[in-house]
Amino acid sequence: MLECDQLFESSSKDLAEESKLRFGKQPFPNAIRPFVPITSYSNDVSYDGSYSYAYTTGDGQQQQAQGYLKNAGRKDLEAQAVQGSYSYTSPEGQLITVTYIADENGFRAEGAHLPTPPPIPEAIQKSLALIAQTQPVSAQFNAAYNQPRFHQAGHVPSASGHNYNRYG
Repeated sequence: MLECDQLFESSSKDLAEESKLRFGKQPFPNAIRPFVPITSYSNDVSYDGSYSYAYTTGDGQQQQAQGYLKNAGRKDLEAQAVQGSYSYTSPEGQLITVTYIADENGFRAEGAHLPTPPPIPEAIQKSLALIAQTQPVSAQFNAAYNQPRFHQAGHVPSASGHNYNRYG
């Protein structure tokens, strides 16, 4: 058995050395990470399929989410809806927090660190206003466009105040 252990030990050292020569650095410099305990945890699943979970770790990471089935029993209208958030500290020491909603209208995330689109130029805003005034909008489109964001207890409104719809 000693010969086998020695063979394994020498071959793993050879692989590490070869990798070091090939790539010029350790293959996995941060492979050994310190143990991070989970300091709080909850996970609740209801019979109707709704759920919520949350956890916090010893290094400050947090995650929480709630989900449920929208329009249950209505064929072609059922959709899973999830609302949640997570946060962690970046390598630069900045607290990163992301809040999100995912439903039949897609995934929408918000966070102070996420890039935002530039403002719409004034000329384009005027053009869009003119189009809205002069072209009729179908009732079906209007109903889809003006859907409420999320109907679940514990709703956290977006920091930016945006009322998202299926188009972003």
